[in-house]
Amino acid sequence: MTRRTDRKPLHLNAFLMSVGHHEAAWRLPESPASGGTDIAHYKNLARIAERGLLDSLFLADSPVLMGDPGRRPASKLEPTVLLTALAGVTEHIGLIATASTSYNEPYNLARRFASVDHVSGGRAGWNIVTTAGADAARNFGLDDTPLHRDRYLRAAEFVDVATKLWDSWGDDAVIADKESGVHALADKVRKFQHRGTYFRVDGPLNVQRSPQGYPLLVQAGSSEDGKDFAARYAEAVFTAQQTLDEAIAFYKDVKERAAGFGRDPEGIKILPGIVPVIGDTEEQARALDDELDRLIRPEFAVRQLSKTLRIEPERLELDKELPEDIPTEDEIEGAKSRFTLIVELARREKLTVRQLIGRLGGGRGHRTFAGTAEQVADTIEEWYDAGAADGFNIMPAVLPSGLELFVDRVVPILQERGLFRTEYTGRTLREHYGLPRPANRLFDTVDTSAGHLGIALTEVS
Repeated sequence: MTRRTDRKPLHLNAFLMSVGHHEAAWRLPESPASGGTDIAHYKNLARIAERGLLDSLFLADSPVLMGDPGRRPASKLEPTVLLTALAGVTEHIGLIATASTSYNEPYNLARRFASVDHVSGGRAGWNIVTTAGADAARNFGLDDTPLHRDRYLRAAEFVDVATKLWDSWGDDAVIADKESGVHALADKVRKFQHRGTYFRVDGPLNVQRSPQGYPLLVQAGSSEDGKDFAARYAEAVFTAQQTLDEAIAFYKDVKERAAGFGRDPEGIKILPGIVPVIGDTEEQARALDDELDRLIRPEFAVRQLSKTLRIEPERLELDKELPEDIPTEDEIEGAKSRFTLIVELARREKLTVRQLIGRLGGGRGHRTFAGTAEQVADTIEEWYDAGAADGFNIMPAVLPSGLELFVDRVVPILQERGLFRTEYTGRTLREHYGLPRPANRLFDTVDTSAGHLGIALTEVS
């Protein structure tokens, strides 16, 4: 593999999911039964990730109970609340959480993330998602999910409003002059009176501008709308790619789209997900992987797969391949890119349903890999040098053991190869990712017509 000429330290994010990404991880003897709501468990994970000098940790979320509660731990704490607790036991690692633009309002969400950024000293990140699914819609008084395109239009306006709210205080607004009795300069705190298709918001926010200006903006959709959204707004992209060629194509596509929006392609970091199962030997790693797959309850997995594919469960026969007549991506609403990834994986490798649910059990479509620490490091280096990634979203199959093995065995190899930091050199999440603090569109005298958000100053009325 040719070594890339622009080799810079790669970025590593720890995607923390309850007791592990494999759906059967909770059945292992060492797994904490209440990991999804055990704050001590999450504090331990955050400390491990920071010990490994990782850029950030990430908590996914959805405003609906996901899947059958009998299948795996389904109870989740609200992530921004959890991030605040984790900020108190860490000093450096970035803290990223998912929040939906479909079922939140810009003011409340902007306030929550500004608060986390203040509490953490500038380490907050927001994973921007557009939630699909009728179950979630019915939790908010709707009969069904809005159309895919409509969700992304709402998301774009949502981000526009949120950034205006974060910009509604100038960086020099607070002077706290006790002698004069003036705490903040009134002309440095402004309303902006947004009037759009989805939102009417006057501002200003009731939280002053936070250490990072904005939290790091993250996105995880890989549909055509999702890639356009990422290219325009995101500063980091979590993506699922099964093959090196697909990852290279996605990387190139998103970077080119970003340039098309007037952005520096280096200002958007692409992090494919990888589910490493690590052993002292390859045989040991494969044995653990096989044991996890053996513990999957097929009846739960088939029901979940049928929901993803939008077909009846009885049509999925465990020892046969997928039916030929399943819907296409154009015929479904929501999770379009993940739908296509799963179908293409099954067709390309001629997997039976039993084999497919085993492949999905660990990463739900992200690349799974069983091997030694050296082999995991080799895979990471190969993808990085091939131009498929700026870093990786590490998704341990089992927690905490999988994260400990990655930190204690894989990270030192990456450091020896000059691929990863040996100490934190910045304080904020943006500094970890090598990204600038955004200019304030309401107060800074800059040309924002092709800024990193692609929103012209004239849009601020």
